[in-house]
Formats: sequence, structure tokens, C-alpha cells
Amino acid sequence: MGMMSMRLPDELSEQLSALADATGRSKSFLAGQAIRDFIERESWQISEITQAVREADAGDFASDAEVSEISAKWQTHAG
Repeated sequence: MGMMSMRLPDELSEQLSALADATGRSKSFLAGQAIRDFIERESWQISEITQAVREADAGDFASDAEVSEISAKWQTHAG
């Protein structure tokens, strides 16, 4: 298991301590979970963006008719 040290602003450190006390978890566990969640979310976004760039590079765009259909749908449901 890797080890890392980091500096946190006092307010964030206090919030982390309070959350650790309230949940019965260690600050390290909570920080690790937060980093894990962040990495999963960011990795998903990067994957989606990479796929969209590949599609764009291949010329795979929505047709004018598809865009008009979606636009009409949103305008109908908007209000």
C-alpha cells in the first residue's frame, strides 16, 4: 500500500476530523475514499471525452434532422 502526505487548509482538516469522529472511520480512510471517488468520476469524464473526440475525428456527427428533433423535444418539455 502506498503512502502519501498532504497539507490541508485548517478548515478542511477540521471538517475531515469531525466527519471521521461522526462516522467512526479514520481520516485516512475518508481521504482515500474521497480520492477514489474523484478518480472514478474524472476517469469516466476523460473516457467520454476521448470517445467523443474519436467520433468527431471520424466525422460522426448528428444530422440536421436529429438536432432539430432533439431541439423540438426540449422546447416542448421546457415549458
